[in-house]
Amino acid sequence: MTVRFFRQLPLNLDVSPAYSVDDFIVTPCNAEAMAWLRRWPNWPGYGLIIYGPSGCGKSHLARVWQEQTKARLIYGADLIKNDQVLRLGSSAAVVVESADDANERALLRLYNGIVEARKTLLLTATTVPTRWSMTLPDLVSRMTALAAVGIGKPDDSLLQAILVKQFSDRQLQIGAEVVVYLVSRMERSFEAAREIVAVLDEMALDQQRPVTVSLAGEALERLAEGRAVVNKGQD
Repeated sequence: MTVRFFRQLPLNLDVSPAYSVDDFIVTPCNAEAMAWLRRWPNWPGYGLIIYGPSGCGKSHLARVWQEQTKARLIYGADLIKNDQVLRLGSSAAVVVESADDANERALLRLYNGIVEARKTLLLTATTVPTRWSMTLPDLVSRMTALAAVGIGKPDDSLLQAILVKQFSDRQLQIGAEVVVYLVSRMERSFEAAREIVAVLDEMALDQQRPVTVSLAGEALERLAEGRAVVNKGQD
């Protein structure tokens, strides 16, 4: 049965993803990461690293843990040596998103401060620490000593659930047949799910059309054409 489509008039609003624990979908590819969060504060050492590709749910898990621990949130790119962002304050825990983008000396200083204050650190990254571009021996030893857990590629059930959540975040209601159609034809990655929903959202608004299988097919063609142009330019 097709779900009736409805949408508010186009407004210049940011998409607000839902980051509650109830919105996180646990499947085999991310169950180990969730289990690690539930094991806190009984982690070995002073921190944990969750790594995986863009859009895999690292940020969602980090926000769940942040809420649970009342942790301070810092983005790796904002970690600058001697910057005020390094001050830990009264927070018992700290989250560093995209830690592999952080200034090395600043990250080392933050870690040392965490250990000295007996706080807890949760870091997210795209890869395991051994693949980070670190040159400071002290930072390498500390990061590689932390427990690390990866999030794998999504299976069919998770990919379907991610699409439904992405559509819901954008206040789009679609039929189940659209989700099944997309999962059977799209690239199997979290980033691809986010990309196709964004394109469908834009096309539905521009053309004032509901999100149907037909529109989904057009969106996939647009993405394929875009990738072909990019690949040709790189040749």
